[in-house]
Amino acid sequence: MDAQVPTTLIRNVRVFTDGSLHKGAVAFCEGIITAILFEADDDIDAFAESVADVVIDGKGGMLLPGAIDAHVHFREPGMTQKADIASESRAAAAGGVTTVLDMPNVNPTTTSPSALALKLSLFDEKSLVNYGVFYGITSANIDEALRLNPADICGYKVFLGSSTGGMLMNDASLLRQLFASTQRTIAVHSESEDIIRANRQRILAEFEAKEGKAVDDVPVEYHPVIRSTEACVATTDQAIRLAKETGANLHICHITTEAELSLLERGEIDDKKITAEACVAHLWFCDDDYKRLGTAIKCNPAIKTRQDREALRQGLTNGLIDTIATDHAPHCPSDKQGGAIKAASGMPSIQFSYLAMLELAKQGIVSLENVVKLMCENPAKRYRIADRGSIQLDAKADMVLVADNESLTVSADTILSKCGWSPFEGVTFSNRIMKTWVNGIEVFDQNSPAAQRPAAGQKIEYYG
Repeated sequence: MDAQVPTTLIRNVRVFTDGSLHKGAVAFCEGIITAILFEADDDIDAFAESVADVVIDGKGGMLLPGAIDAHVHFREPGMTQKADIASESRAAAAGGVTTVLDMPNVNPTTTSPSALALKLSLFDEKSLVNYGVFYGITSANIDEALRLNPADICGYKVFLGSSTGGMLMNDASLLRQLFASTQRTIAVHSESEDIIRANRQRILAEFEAKEGKAVDDVPVEYHPVIRSTEACVATTDQAIRLAKETGANLHICHITTEAELSLLERGEIDDKKITAEACVAHLWFCDDDYKRLGTAIKCNPAIKTRQDREALRQGLTNGLIDTIATDHAPHCPSDKQGGAIKAASGMPSIQFSYLAMLELAKQGIVSLENVVKLMCENPAKRYRIADRGSIQLDAKADMVLVADNESLTVSADTILSKCGWSPFEGVTFSNRIMKTWVNGIEVFDQNSPAAQRPAAGQKIEYYG
């Protein structure tokens, strides 16, 4: 290692490595972890004096791998009134998320090589965190999509139900062509547009009959009735059957129902070609919360019953859920006006996702080991992300320092997403993010959360 390049040592921490916490220290140089020292076995003082150029006192906190959020909408290009890459990557860094995979429904949609090149250039210029990009599948671009350079995308995104950007894909023959033609991960939004449309018409008709006049919206509590369990199960079942027939690598995004979980097989992610994602909002909220939070928690697929939420939480430990993401989807407050039909679907959540999952761990709902596995290790495996997702020798220095003896209450002045609001406002978390490093570069410090930071993110590399 070049002697002119400084080595940084983070000491007085509990390092999460090899599945558990160990008192010790971690050193990195040129963005790569070069040493993991254990308090009982290594002379950390000697290392600090003879090797380290910069020494950081972790104050007894937990040093965890940076989270990989494989489902975000950073809204750029074309929707920057809601959010942009700079603002949302700053929020990600503040939440201990060091890698994001961005979805294609922006403007222009990421469904052509030129749009893909534009998005990659914007992330390269602006992102504080590492990034990958999904390529959206339409009825007209499958052949072109299959010819893309595999190094440029993390996978394909297919909307089996209604979506923004005109990417609805419900042509069975074209879906079979895609599933049979690639081993890249195919991530699906799974809701039946036909069932949703029928539910919407039925609910509107019921309200019109009750009120004796035409209506164009209904209370947000009807959102999970319109975007129902049946709508989710129909297309999830279809996707799983097709993946089994073709041998495709299928990832079902934002599972929301107990019924969908019954369609999945238990096991470790390494042994599965069909995997499932749960989102933090569906693990934290349930339909009881619509009365309190209204459209702030309106998202697609909808947040459903307490029973569904409990089944999802059990899925975190029984091998049915493989990854945790956010579906981070900022909207301006004005976009969230209305009810189940008119209000925009989606919420910002990336800044508080790690803290929310650590809170569930503190409550005994999921272990810390599984939080790290589902938020860090498994997303790296699912998307074949090289050298990220864990703290180990020669891995990228993507890490987050967490104080588990300090609390954080979410308020307007703590929110870094451009939209300026969060469904977690008023929640007090038992942990606090102290610092975040991306490729060995400090991109967040709790003492200066809004400080300008370098665009330290890199386009992720894939193996296999």
